[in-house]
Amino acid sequence: MILCLDVGNTNIKYAVFDGQTLKLSFRIATEHKRTSDEYGGQLISILGNNGIDPAKITGGIISSVVPQLDYTLDRMCRTYLKFKPLMLGPGLKTGLNLKVDDAKEVGADRVVNNVAAVKKYGSPLIIIDFGTATTFNVIDEKAQFIGGVIAPGIKGSLDSLVNGTAKLPRVEIERPQKVIGTNTITNMQSGIFFGFAGLVEYIVKRIKNEMKCQNIKVIATGGFSEVIAKEISCIDEVDKLLTLNGLNYLYNLNCTEAKR
Repeated sequence: MILCLDVGNTNIKYAVFDGQTLKLSFRIATEHKRTSDEYGGQLISILGNNGIDPAKITGGIISSVVPQLDYTLDRMCRTYLKFKPLMLGPGLKTGLNLKVDDAKEVGADRVVNNVAAVKKYGSPLIIIDFGTATTFNVIDEKAQFIGGVIAPGIKGSLDSLVNGTAKLPRVEIERPQKVIGTNTITNMQSGIFFGFAGLVEYIVKRIKNEMKCQNIKVIATGGFSEVIAKEISCIDEVDKLLTLNGLNYLYNLNCTEAKR
């Protein structure tokens, strides 16, 4: 079995794979000050509670957009699981051609999503990740990553609205019954929900026009992907496990290459 970690600014997503079979997935809050022992103890406890023997996890891979935690999680794997994990970055084979100004600027999570989506769905593609930021990745007909869009995240936008005002309350992010809200809560829910639905539809439309191709498959992943996909017609597939499946694929790809 292998362990995959997708380290984001808000959450760390874990997955345990046995070959292509997902045995366990869960997420915890990203805490910059937490030590490798704290992360390790928590991981061992969760594995045990789900009937997984840590000794049977023989390797792993980490995709991280939080550099401060790279050493911490590397040490956690070496100390508690007795292996040194692969770290997604320069030197790791991905098979993805990055046709952008500076490949080093492309976040590890975007690379993994692109690799996983091309492998599963082919090309061309638009991959939308509803995470801490809302990212749009564009894959052309040659399966090359040619760029995209980074927009604010849904939760972050709500946090900014609440923290930047004196009287607005924190509300649940959900679809209100109608656009015109009749109280503060439904006003805010309408602005966040329909605002992001409109943002996604407009950006996807502009991308397709720039690509001069209307038959581009649109894949959504991330925390709010299902909620937004129910409202708009431009999203073709919701794949919540896209990143973790991509990490599993990259681990096996690089281990196979190393054995040759």
